Amino acid sequence: MLGSTAMTGDTVDCFNCGRSNPSWAQVCRSCGVPMRPGGAGAAPPTGPIPTDRDSLTSIGAALATMVLAIVFGLLLSGMLPEAAAVIETPTPTPSVSVVPSPSGGASATPEATPKPERLPGRVAFGYRLNRSTNEVVDVSDTFARGQTFCHSVALRSDQFRVANLQEEILKVEDDGSLTVVQQRQDGKLPIDPRATTVGFCAPADALIDGAAGTAGWGTGRFLLRDYRVRGNGPELLAQKRFTLTD
Repeated sequence: MLGSTAMTGDTVDCFNCGRSNPSWAQVCRSCGVPMRPGGAGAAPPTGPIPTDRDSLTSIGAALATMVLAIVFGLLLSGMLPEAAAVIETPTPTPSVSVVPSPSGGASATPEATPKPERLPGRVAFGYRLNRSTNEVVDVSDTFARGQTFCHSVALRSDQFRVANLQEEILKVEDDGSLTVVQQRQDGKLPIDPRATTVGFCAPADALIDGAAGTAGWGTGRFLLRDYRVRGNGPELLAQKRFTLTD
């Protein structure tokens, strides 16, 4: 045994742990310490700090590992200000929000105005009647005192099939509301059940001021509605507005 490492035949003892290793071993097979360069005849280190290449390489590797561990720990703890530059923080993408334009505020889509129900008949107003057809001539919807108020009622594709026509008169007030001035049951007019067109005339004065003890309607705007009454009750046939003036 020479120093702390001794040769025994084809083996060499480790100077660190004393275990035998083959003479060609570069590191101890027991503790992993590098064997001295130069084999068994090499001299052991003479100073407290090894100067051989393998020892210096091992020491350098250990120091590098320690330095890396320290740096990594500092990065994790946030002690290095450079960490912010090393780790790139992704820039958040701004969310898109839709702001309605003040000039184009949201508005509900207007619903289509329903078409009025098509009635089975129509009303026409005028100053005279064609006696052969019962249709009005000199058409007008405005009547004054001294004039004759005529109107005709025609069904589009049917006969009246009743013995009388019932007429309701409503006055249109300034606010658009309707006031009944002649009840349907009080406005019975005899007609031919087989007819498809009927016509009637009366002095406008009698309608405005009244006649034979009945009250007049006065002046203003009015709505005339024609009905026929059969087994299933009153049926609205036609309606139209007219005006009475002084």
